[in-house]
Amino acid sequence: MLDYVGLEAELSPEERMIRDTARDFVAERARPNIGAHWLSGTFPTDLISELGEIGFFAPNLEGYGLPGVSELAYGLLMQELEACDSGLRSMASVQGALVMYPIHAYGSEEQKREWLPVLETGDVVGCFGLTEPAHGSNPTGMETLAECDDGDYVLQGAKTWITNAPIADVALVWARDKSEPEAPVRGFLVETDRDGVTTNEIKEKLSLRASITGEISLQNVRVPEENVLPDVKGMKGPLSCLTQARYGIAWGAVGAARDCFETARRYALDREQFGGPIARFQIQQEKLAEMATQITTAQLLAYRLAELKERGDLRPQHVSMAKRNNVRTARDQTRVAREMLGGNGITVDYSPMRHMANMETVYTYEGTHDIHSLILGQDLTGISSFK
Repeated sequence: MLDYVGLEAELSPEERMIRDTARDFVAERARPNIGAHWLSGTFPTDLISELGEIGFFAPNLEGYGLPGVSELAYGLLMQELEACDSGLRSMASVQGALVMYPIHAYGSEEQKREWLPVLETGDVVGCFGLTEPAHGSNPTGMETLAECDDGDYVLQGAKTWITNAPIADVALVWARDKSEPEAPVRGFLVETDRDGVTTNEIKEKLSLRASITGEISLQNVRVPEENVLPDVKGMKGPLSCLTQARYGIAWGAVGAARDCFETARRYALDREQFGGPIARFQIQQEKLAEMATQITTAQLLAYRLAELKERGDLRPQHVSMAKRNNVRTARDQTRVAREMLGGNGITVDYSPMRHMANMETVYTYEGTHDIHSLILGQDLTGISSFK
């Protein structure tokens, strides 16, 4: 596997074990059928419990039976899952970073004890309800409302583009609490079998097809007060979750790009034209050299993020830079790999075009490329372009 500057030589035994376990899982259990799932627009739900059994949901959290592995180990896990398919990494990322993390960080002791163990094993699937039909890049415009009524909260609103929603047992829904002054945003744990909850699947996607995406409709949904995350109010809650998830995306994009590079390199060495392998041609070597350089640069950024996160110095703007750069790199290099495969590159037998299509979604979700550019611009100049 591409590791041109020897970054993996410094992995700890535990980090190496997690990388190898993830790599073997992908090779043996996920990769053989992922192309068929992508074509049919389905997610391999039979793998959810297996992912839980080997501890792939939020392993970087501690307590409540969670292993508390290093942030580098977690990044390597996300890299290996997305080397298979963005849909596989997205499922694990949502479960861990967007559902388990906020419960772990902001939940009551009762919520942690109830939800974290069953989410970790995959016995319960979660989803994260932030994006709304009219509010994507601007979540502060949120229209979903919660109002206190006789000790319960009643929720009204709609969320869309929600990964896992149609198969989720619980949704972490962010809504404005009308019961308080200025209606702060708060997090509500909403079991999807409650009256008034529907989670319709979004079908006919042309990207991220091996992922189940849906809507959440909330019509007079009543939840008890104990379902509210008690320790966070305002946009800090959902945005801090997105920082955790974007960290995983920055690593995952490297995995997708690396898989395309390895596929293109093998193909160039095996494919013979004009009396020899196409890898001997200068133009093919230039493509491989540029791909390796760009992917290595993305790897270096991901490794640096892990160092900063481990010691508590990671800022959201750091993650914006890495998400922006690494997904753009993957988007560009998947296309180059597809070119190198010629006509065979448009078939499901090879991964680059599947990765290439998936990257269009990853480029857009959890902060578009342009929005992350503006976040960096504000950090660099002190001037916000959002107002």
